Amino acid sequence: MDARSILLIIFDGLGDRPIAELGHKTPLEVAPKPALDWFAANGVNGLLDPIAPGVRPGSDTSHLALFGYDPLKVYTGRGPFEAAGVGIEVGPGDVAFRCNFVTVDGDLNVVDRRAGRIREGTEELAKALDGMKLGRVKVLFRAGTEHRAALVFRGKGLSPQVSDTDPHEHAVKALDSKPLVPKAKATAKALNAFTKEAHKRLKDHPVNAERTARGEMPANLVLARGAGIFPDIEPVTKRYGLKAAGIAGVALIKGMYRAVGIEVLEVPGATGGLDTNMVAKADAALAALRTHDLVVVNVKAADLCGHDGNASGKITVVERIDQMMAAIKANLPQEAVVALTSDHSTPVAIKDHSGDPVPVTIFGEGVRVDDVMAYDERSAAKGGLGRIRGQDLMPILLSLANRGEKYGA
Repeated sequence: MDARSILLIIFDGLGDRPIAELGHKTPLEVAPKPALDWFAANGVNGLLDPIAPGVRPGSDTSHLALFGYDPLKVYTGRGPFEAAGVGIEVGPGDVAFRCNFVTVDGDLNVVDRRAGRIREGTEELAKALDGMKLGRVKVLFRAGTEHRAALVFRGKGLSPQVSDTDPHEHAVKALDSKPLVPKAKATAKALNAFTKEAHKRLKDHPVNAERTARGEMPANLVLARGAGIFPDIEPVTKRYGLKAAGIAGVALIKGMYRAVGIEVLEVPGATGGLDTNMVAKADAALAALRTHDLVVVNVKAADLCGHDGNASGKITVVERIDQMMAAIKANLPQEAVVALTSDHSTPVAIKDHSGDPVPVTIFGEGVRVDDVMAYDERSAAKGGLGRIRGQDLMPILLSLANRGEKYGA
């Protein structure tokens, strides 16, 4: 059997629920998307629960599942992936956090958890925090995509068993971290000290002074969540015998790639924002298929619109995704197996991740094409794949690519 290459495209947060303003249809059902529909009509379709039915997945746990890992066994927290994504080497004993630059008032009440979706100046702000000493704890801090950042504590006797300082909502005060186990007292104390010192260093920083003068929200505090240690994960190169490459604009996803042994490809114009160049991602993915067995592409934009409650914006993103898929369709190698899915639903109505399943389409030579004609949530439910879990996808793709291991004699 000739082994085939695999292209896995993950449309971040694309799944949705019927919306009243769209005639009780989803953005996928409303948007014109001939290329996506072509893949659905010429492939096999189904619904995918990233973790399990009804479970609200994070982007980190869902990506682990889509790569074929059991998140319940290997997940240690989001922080280590954020750190890997921004280039911090997390070593034994380090504790990593994912962070947001946020806007707070004088009483440390959260005004905006994304500091007005800050896009510029975050590297200068990060430099003001990097290298901070908190007693025996050294701080490593790097800016990520837009308002996101990563924080690593390095020192002896640290523990990831601490609560978040991020309240995950607005108009409430930033939280004090609490130890969840006795041995985590020192780590919680260090995190609270970091929060206070970060506010002190950021509130009058020149970047924030300029933002305030322009009428923009200052990034005057950092809130942390998702504490974890770097997981012990068998890389895909060993687990599946694959040479893999990944394309993404968001630091978290780049960190996910690095954590599982997927080579990160930097693509000009891949920003992780609404302005990301999706066609450039398509071109880079097609080029990578010539040299790699597995290519993974993450497209973030739909998730941003879901979190913002922006239905029309999400429809526009679907139309842009379709242009990307048209470029792939026109130049796809005949031997490639393609999977189109999402890491989770981010319904416009709730502005957050939900436990709703997402559509999945698999296209390629040998696929048992079903009767589905459109790529959307309700159409996919009628497909031949039925309803699968995220962990099921990689074995299915390996089988179709003639790369699956035989189980038994």
